[in-house]
Amino acid sequence: MNEPIAEKPVPRRGIFGWMMFDWAAQPFFTVVITFIFGPYFVSQMAGDPDLGQAWWGYAITASGLIIAIMSPVLGSIADAIGPRKPWIAVFAVVKIAALISLWWAAPGSSLFFPFLLVVLASVAAEFSIVFNDSMMPRLVKPENVGRISNIAWGLGYLGGMIVLIFVVLFMAGNEETGKTLLGLTPIFGLDPAEGEGARATGPLAAMWYLAFLLPMFLFTPDYHRPTSVGSAVSTGLRELAGTISEVRRKAGILKFLIARMIYQDGVNGLIALGGTFAAGMFGWQTMEIGIFGIILNVVAIGGCIWASRLDYKMGSKAIVIMSIICLLIATIGIISTGPGFTLFGLVQMGTTETGGLFGTPAEKVYILFGLLIGIAFGPVQASSRSYLAQSIHPDDAGRYFGIYALSGRATSFLAPLSVATVTLITGSARYGMATLIIFFVVGLAILLATPFPAQKVERDARELA
Repeated sequence: MNEPIAEKPVPRRGIFGWMMFDWAAQPFFTVVITFIFGPYFVSQMAGDPDLGQAWWGYAITASGLIIAIMSPVLGSIADAIGPRKPWIAVFAVVKIAALISLWWAAPGSSLFFPFLLVVLASVAAEFSIVFNDSMMPRLVKPENVGRISNIAWGLGYLGGMIVLIFVVLFMAGNEETGKTLLGLTPIFGLDPAEGEGARATGPLAAMWYLAFLLPMFLFTPDYHRPTSVGSAVSTGLRELAGTISEVRRKAGILKFLIARMIYQDGVNGLIALGGTFAAGMFGWQTMEIGIFGIILNVVAIGGCIWASRLDYKMGSKAIVIMSIICLLIATIGIISTGPGFTLFGLVQMGTTETGGLFGTPAEKVYILFGLLIGIAFGPVQASSRSYLAQSIHPDDAGRYFGIYALSGRATSFLAPLSVATVTLITGSARYGMATLIIFFVVGLAILLATPFPAQKVERDARELA
């Protein structure tokens, strides 16, 4: 049964604290999963880039399966027990410990060790996101959800970009020269030949997360419902079964969750594997991948600011549709580009080096397609979050955002599994990445037939400002 919503308005610092979660969490995805440690794992630690991409894809697959199974259960338990912060704290400990341990993932060592650590960190990160997202409907008015969600996501990309810039300028040295982009010796004597600049991103992301998670714990109000843990688990599991049955009767929400389940698979695959694909295709080292990531993050911040304004005027559905179309075009673009050509060889570009970073014409074209990813992959996730938040009652946020996490992870293993398996079978990372197109096309088709909001919500007049 729904409890009355508190009448006390949430202070701005409470909303700010909630938004800082994205700022704290994003560097893990930016420097570890996508642009620095992931490419290092594929191109330097594994030795064979195709084998490395397959291992990396299976790591994302394993974490996706665990997240898919457990997220809705945890979300329902959170609704029953009330407070979200204790759960976030527990998973923060797991995430931080796993990230610090990535320092020992040296070239030539077992791939299973970093594989396991990445799975642990990814699972802890995503579980934390479930509890953080489920706080949003109680903090923000429905009409402001899209704006706040996109701004928070933009803050996340800004935080990720700052950490990435620091890594490229001061930590990640070129293997040949031993110098960073500024021509400096890497700080702390980090050895590029041993991948220490990339390995150090784990501890760096851990410390950043620990420091900037504090505003949420200090300032953001939590929802308290006095009950025992045992009772909460029992109630949560019972409510989960009821929620799944309830969703089946709500056609709009069901369609949205199915659409999101499919297109988010494509987003997850593109984010997790896009950097490693470039590393294998063009032989980019940590410095090139880092610069590419900085470019994408600058564009992503602008994309989130743009989307925060348009979401208020056009609605979350329109933003998600436009974002998926951008990501579809970008995916076709990057898989059609390789050394000396683009558009699947219809346009020949030569392989003459012009000097400096991204020295060939094909690399520059790849960067242009990457800009479309940067524009869209923030808004597609932020506006999807606000899409659901505007379609549910705040009292149901935990269990529905648990199902939402399930929809983002229930088949999330399929995208990296498809990429990894097709890459192994064909021996071509390009064919593997091409499977992501299917996820964007099918997800977009279902979303076009979904109403917005997905379900009309009867809201308490005393909702928070």
